[in-house]
Amino acid sequence: MRKYFLWATCSLLVVFSIAFISWSPASNVKKVSTVNVASAKKHAASLSELYGQYVTDIYNTAQLQLTGMDALVFQKAITGYINLKMAHKLPENSNVITVVDFNKSSREKRMWIIDLAAKKLLLNTWVSHGQGSGDDMANAFSNTEHSHQSSLGFYVTDDVYLGKHGRSLRLNGMDVGFNSNARQRAIVVHAADYVSQASINQLGRLGRSHGCPAVSPEVCATVINTIKGQNMLYIAGNDSRYTSKYLNEGVAENFLFPAAQVAKVL
Repeated sequence: MRKYFLWATCSLLVVFSIAFISWSPASNVKKVSTVNVASAKKHAASLSELYGQYVTDIYNTAQLQLTGMDALVFQKAITGYINLKMAHKLPENSNVITVVDFNKSSREKRMWIIDLAAKKLLLNTWVSHGQGSGDDMANAFSNTEHSHQSSLGFYVTDDVYLGKHGRSLRLNGMDVGFNSNARQRAIVVHAADYVSQASINQLGRLGRSHGCPAVSPEVCATVINTIKGQNMLYIAGNDSRYTSKYLNEGVAENFLFPAAQVAKVL
């Protein structure tokens, strides 16, 4: 009987020991989980903050605010530029971007050419929108041939050719459904006499194209020579339908700030 009692006691101790070793307080599990979530949020916040500082630094150094450039439009342009590079749509040495903001009046100089490596504004000038997009303000956009409307989104500049408007620059639309018919529609950068102060004085606005981002004859050669050969052009406008896979800020943040670098901030 005594042997049986000792055996039963030992068995209970073994069971209790196993249960004790395998048990962990629920509060500790919750604490670890909370720490992991907090760390992930902090990491994401730090990436976003670093990216915002990167964009703001270029924006301020190039003094873009003095020319009326919208900071949010600029950030979208930078995001698209990096995404296009990651997608191998732009060459490694591409550092010049062009931004057109059709949220602004045609009377304003709403085209900017910026050297991102030098953090320098190269040119700020007038640019026309399509006849079908509106009068002074562009408020309608299309990817359809013969619409005579401008198309929003990201483009990559291509080759130079001589056409009916003289020396012109072909554009390849990167956003399917929004500007992907640019080549078919012959949407190019070219010179136009109606892009001038004289037109503004006479009409109260610039003249309009058939959808091309036309520029003044006085600056056309400079524009084409500066942005030709696979550089990014971004056209922004007021259209809630517009979306782009190249506006992924997560891709841009992780490209600029690898995990090891962000860890130092954390």
